[in-house]
Amino acid sequence: MLNKKDKEREPLYLDDLRIGQRFTSDSYRLDEDRMKAFAAEFDPQPFHLNDAAGQANIFRGLAASGWHTAAITMRLLVTGDFRIAGGLIGLAADIAWSKPVRAGDTLRIESEIVEILPSRSKPDRGIVTVRTVTFNQHGDQVQLFTAKILVFKREADPKLQPVLRATCEQ
Repeated sequence: MLNKKDKEREPLYLDDLRIGQRFTSDSYRLDEDRMKAFAAEFDPQPFHLNDAAGQANIFRGLAASGWHTAAITMRLLVTGDFRIAGGLIGLAADIAWSKPVRAGDTLRIESEIVEILPSRSKPDRGIVTVRTVTFNQHGDQVQLFTAKILVFKREADPKLQPVLRATCEQ
């Protein structure tokens, strides 16, 4: 469910995007219990579950799963300024984790449009490459996520209009 701020923002279409355009997000604070719960379910490695195991590893302490950082990044993308009509439909991605995320860290993102490729075969859409950097509260980069997403033009195929409208109204 979107909050009032999200509902006030107009969704973006391919026609609205430009190379170099930047978007930001609010922040997300990671607590130890949620970090361990995520790891227990999705990445149950000792250095994500136990401080002593993390101390004995290259992380030198309990570290969040990179997949948890990626999930938080996705949440910040969806709830931030980068609101794409029809949603963020991923086609491909490259991800790199540059620094461990710790319990108590507050994450935020900055995204930039780096490429826009209109489709030749389907003129109602294009592929947009977005580079998203996730930062901690100290301004340190903790993740670099580059994704190719499908974005529709404002005057997309009439069969898609009800779907795009419904997605934007949620």
